[in-house]
Amino acid sequence: MSRIRVSAFRWVPPFAQGLVREFRVRWALEEAGLPYEERLIGPEDQPSESYRRLQPFGQVPAYEEDGLVMFESGAIVLHIAERSEALMPVEPKARARTKTWMFAALNTMETPIQNLAEVDLFHAGEEWVKQRRPQVVEEVRTRLGELGKCMAGREYLEERFTAGDLLMTTVLRILRHTELLAEFPVLDAYRLRCEARPAFKKAMADHMAPFARNAPPSR
Repeated sequence: MSRIRVSAFRWVPPFAQGLVREFRVRWALEEAGLPYEERLIGPEDQPSESYRRLQPFGQVPAYEEDGLVMFESGAIVLHIAERSEALMPVEPKARARTKTWMFAALNTMETPIQNLAEVDLFHAGEEWVKQRRPQVVEEVRTRLGELGKCMAGREYLEERFTAGDLLMTTVLRILRHTELLAEFPVLDAYRLRCEARPAFKKAMADHMAPFARNAPPSR
């Protein structure tokens, strides 16, 4: 059995808990039934030479497996999915469609959604946001509407749950500070369906546990 280690933060502020991208890798490993170890890091580790050898940008996750070192959550999830039928079908055309949805989640959907999150969570109250935010919201709403049409009458993006759904769910969750997803009941139900999976629940519990252990003292 390969020895897998995944880096994660010891603690992040509440607005980021449940959204840090290392969670995607935890969830994929749980769906694939692959055990792993976590490597908890903090701000002091991110600029270190030893960590930059694993993750050149100092972010999480870094992924280590028998001499293989990877970074970027989407690439890592793809690596896991390619050897797990639970995440990616065997049939070539179905595999290609799954990869297409993975890239759609991380490019077509996540880009505008992350733009909104940055406006709301990192620049709230700044004067330029008042003019920029309505346009950003409409860009997100447009993409949600298009995805909602794809999901009409379907439980998952393909015939069953795949790595495409895993990544898409983590992207849609970034909108949790807004009411936008509630405007599209088919997408909200889809998100809840994916979040009800046992592997999601186990990965989320493991993702959240270090934050509880390492929370700063309340003032």
